[in-house]
Amino acid sequence: MPSTPALTHRQISMFRTVMLHGNLSRAAEAANSSQPTLSRELARLEQLLGFALFDRVRGRLQPTARALALMQEVERSFIGLEHIGQRARELRTLGGTRLRLACLPALAHGLVPHALLALARLAPQAQVGVHPLESPWLEQALSEQRFEVGLSEALEAPAGVQGQDLLQANEVAVLPQEHRLCARRVLTPQDFEGERFISLAVNDPYRTAIDQLFALQGVQRIQALETDSAVAICAMVRQGLGVAIVNPLTALECAGNGMVVRPLSVPLPFRVSLLLPNMNAPHPLRDELVKALQESSRALLARLQSAPA
Repeated sequence: MPSTPALTHRQISMFRTVMLHGNLSRAAEAANSSQPTLSRELARLEQLLGFALFDRVRGRLQPTARALALMQEVERSFIGLEHIGQRARELRTLGGTRLRLACLPALAHGLVPHALLALARLAPQAQVGVHPLESPWLEQALSEQRFEVGLSEALEAPAGVQGQDLLQANEVAVLPQEHRLCARRVLTPQDFEGERFISLAVNDPYRTAIDQLFALQGVQRIQALETDSAVAICAMVRQGLGVAIVNPLTALECAGNGMVVRPLSVPLPFRVSLLLPNMNAPHPLRDELVKALQESSRALLARLQSAPA
């Protein structure tokens, strides 16, 4: 089996520069090099790889299909380096004071802004970086101690992380403002019979629970639309494209302006867990952020319970 070519960072960096700038002249200027040097490095790289990276067409470089595929891997590597550089700059200029919060995208919209407002009252000097991530990458990043605080819907904390319940509520129905079901105070599964229904993506655990509920009740819906985003679902509902069931935080944030929220007669639990990595030296403001999240969760639960049906 042939050995892996011994590539250098310089060769990959020059390849990336040429791909980004499109020709040797601009790439050489960006790399503070010369066109002959760049050409030699590309030739060496192609020799090491065993395939051509560019076709020379009328004096211009046209990337091959293999070059485009290689560029995808190169970009992933450089994004990682940029993140490292960004963190190093934060440590140098901010003394490591930026609090890093990882959360599911829906929580970045429905819970985190309220908590940041509460944190601003508790600690006006706090600097926070909010990083929306999907599961399981969210839990993996927290297990790797890359963030100080996490918000997840996972029932169990990952390795190296302490978990505690933060918020428990139920999924809710969202309807276009003039829909016939708005006349009902509480919706049963049978109310959705024959309705155009906007679903979450197939791999979403809430999609699975919702589909199972309707299957058990023998309810047939028209499932023409689906998306990964609860916010996008609410926007579609507002346009009259169908009805849906989403998490209560997103529904509460998007309610009004053409969209109505109704509780369900059958509970579909929605839980948010607070995840705290077991760091040797936690961020000095982590406890304040936790208090802000707890305060905001209680306030949102009170709004949900008092929301008009």
